[in-house]
Amino acid sequence: MRWVLLFLMMPLAALAQDRRPSHCIALAKAPGIEYMHRAAFGEALDDYTVRLSYIAHATFILETSGGLTAATDYTGFFGVRDFVPDVVTMNHAHSSHWTPSPDPRIKYVLRGWQQEHHLDLGEMLVRNVSTDIRGQFSGDVEEDGNSIFVFEVAGLCIGHLGHLHHEPDLAQYAALGRLDVVMAPVDGGLTLDLPTMVKVLKRLKSSVVIPMHWWADGSLGRFVAGMSDAFAIDRRRDSSLEISLRTLPKRPTVITLRPAYLRAPIE
Repeated sequence: MRWVLLFLMMPLAALAQDRRPSHCIALAKAPGIEYMHRAAFGEALDDYTVRLSYIAHATFILETSGGLTAATDYTGFFGVRDFVPDVVTMNHAHSSHWTPSPDPRIKYVLRGWQQEHHLDLGEMLVRNVSTDIRGQFSGDVEEDGNSIFVFEVAGLCIGHLGHLHHEPDLAQYAALGRLDVVMAPVDGGLTLDLPTMVKVLKRLKSSVVIPMHWWADGSLGRFVAGMSDAFAIDRRRDSSLEISLRTLPKRPTVITLRPAYLRAPIE
């Protein structure tokens, strides 16, 4: 029986060895990365640079210098432009964070509830850390109903907290590892209350925090006020920013962006 078990475990062991390790949680230097080169979605980016575009609510588009694109909390709508990302992530706490009918042209659709993901695209590694959520119409807890997705790209560790309802525990913090950039819901009610969200972000110590999931300038202002003792505040009217390891701010900074749906390209 022992030999049978060893035989059955061999494919799993081989798979584990083939899986590219996370450079965001690795203690030693991660192995070299071979980059894919694709046609750019927006204007050309410098090497090792990522463009983050805030679309709406909790939806962002990440674009790499090689033209790879990923969208967070995908609802099926980006605006009037016909845009098909390579990867989308979804969380199902509310209909504004997912769709049951994703565009069939999207190659990778990663559902953030009760599933583990470790998607290696060469230029980008996408993985998730599961958290629990409250029921939409009750106080019942749904285990692993939300995912914090981490995008490892251009040497950066970029996290999207999704519909976070509780502070991560020690194991979840460890699984997240370093987050250079984090997109955080700051509505203060439907997700995590503002004092706890501020506590989480101060513990993560990310170089850049981008608020999302805010309904009006009131909740955004209260969040910014709670962060201002430990973070610089950079208020922008733009909907996107370009970031790289070399351009990370020296002091941890909250960068506010204004959401904007995609417009049709100029002919």
